[in-house]
Amino acid sequence: MYQKYEALLKQTGKTSYQVSKDTGIGQNTLSDWKSGRSKPKVDKLQKLAAYFGVSVNYFLEEGKEETHA
Repeated sequence: MYQKYEALLKQTGKTSYQVSKDTGIGQNTLSDWKSGRSKPKVDKLQKLAAYFGVSVNYFLEEGKEETHA
């Protein structure tokens, strides 16, 4: 899941800090996802999906990274 999040950051030119401020998802939470200490809850996935204009399934499906060129 985190790899897809990072790909979206790169594609949109956003930083984790910007996403955190815009969505209300704490930077510690994002860091925990990256390190594997925790997995995102559905409400957080919904916020990220809406923020980036993708479906929640985009984050949940294994190995199906899309690029938005």
